[in-house]
Amino acid sequence: MSTIDELFNQSLHVVNIGTSKFKEDLDRQGVETIQVDWQPPAGGNLELIKALDLLQDNEKVEQANKEAIKRIKDAHPFLIDIDLAVNVIPGMHNKKILHSGPPIAWENMAGPMQGAIIGAMIFEGMAANEEEARAMIDAGEIEFGPCNEHSAVGPMAGIVSPTMPVHVIENRTHGNKAYCSVNEGLGKVLRFGAFSDEVIDRLKWLRDVFAPALKKALALTDGIDLKSITAQALHMGDECHNRNKASTSLFYREIGDYFLQTDLDTGALREVLRFIQNNEHYFLNLSMPACKSALDAGHGVPYSTVVTTMARNGVEFGIRISGLGEKEWFTAPANFIKGLFFPGYSEDDATRDLGDSAITETMGIGGFAMGGSPAIVQFVGGEVDDAIQYSEQMFDITVSENSNYSIPTLNFRGSAFGIDIRKVIETGILPVINTGMAHKVAGIGQIGAGIVHPPKECFEKALVRFHNVYGEDGENE
Repeated sequence: MSTIDELFNQSLHVVNIGTSKFKEDLDRQGVETIQVDWQPPAGGNLELIKALDLLQDNEKVEQANKEAIKRIKDAHPFLIDIDLAVNVIPGMHNKKILHSGPPIAWENMAGPMQGAIIGAMIFEGMAANEEEARAMIDAGEIEFGPCNEHSAVGPMAGIVSPTMPVHVIENRTHGNKAYCSVNEGLGKVLRFGAFSDEVIDRLKWLRDVFAPALKKALALTDGIDLKSITAQALHMGDECHNRNKASTSLFYREIGDYFLQTDLDTGALREVLRFIQNNEHYFLNLSMPACKSALDAGHGVPYSTVVTTMARNGVEFGIRISGLGEKEWFTAPANFIKGLFFPGYSEDDATRDLGDSAITETMGIGGFAMGGSPAIVQFVGGEVDDAIQYSEQMFDITVSENSNYSIPTLNFRGSAFGIDIRKVIETGILPVINTGMAHKVAGIGQIGAGIVHPPKECFEKALVRFHNVYGEDGENE
């Protein structure tokens, strides 16, 4: 019997690629079939495929990406000080207010961001009320800018005004600094757009009481090692974005004795220590600038396709790429978050994705490390298996893994990091972010938490731009 006859006398073993309709027909005929879900690279977009063809296995790109992620991985952030924003943030002045996400004009801002800006102006004494604040803005008296363009980051609305105290983070490997405000805690807070008297009073206390006390304590240290705290916290069930119980506790342990060595009176000492103790998200505002300082060190490597910024302003999602310009943002409409709502709220109440806190995912922690933070699913929804699957999937779109930040439940494998725009487009897999949901009306606050992904268009635009910049022959034009 010929080989061809043998083939047709055997039982069929069918692999169906693409549409499942053929598999359904074969199933009805009792033919065992394996379904393989397949789609063409880049969704069949010829312009993107052309760019991928040029950039895949490109030696200049591969070497640049190795350099970018080496810089990011080698970064060693320390908390060294706390000071007023106008004193330390580059480009800050008395009529400038920073916000989260990519650049956006006042008239296009989401409700929580506008509310937070009004609150910041009242806190600064620029305006006595909402009406005066809006009049000043309409008159063009206030300049706005993204935190990320000023070596800073901010959660949710991300507002930083001139006399707000900011943590000063130093990356001692590369010498650059990053900045972030102090986490206000839960309830009615500025980052969700609230600007009632209690919000303004808390901001003044942070500036006038808490910040000077922390400054005294930090002056006695050689800096607080945030990289070490993050690594330990990841082994204790945190992912250092939405779960910061362990990291805040570790920071409290580190800083506590230095507070005791200051000349603070007992009442002030107890008040300041109690604020950190009762605010389990305190470390988020240290985790974010720690990640920022590392990722900024990896920005500006020619030919690198590594993502160094993911940020959102409640209207648009924006990314920046190491091998492209410092102020080159690639944006698309931000998505709505899918997850668990607090009682009484629904999707109709939520604003779009908001905040700079996706800097943690850009670093490979946060949503990328959910697999090592099982309790997070009680906050964002899903099951433990989902969290592990998300962490594993992120290796498909990243350049490497970060052994500094290992995940116990993945046999201590380093977290996936170095998001590669090529791999995102080729696979169709988007970075995963776990985050809080803000009410679309300023001041109502957080209404839930869940999972969100960046819009694919951001990565498509970035890849096309990268191709245009570096040219057909791989040479910079």
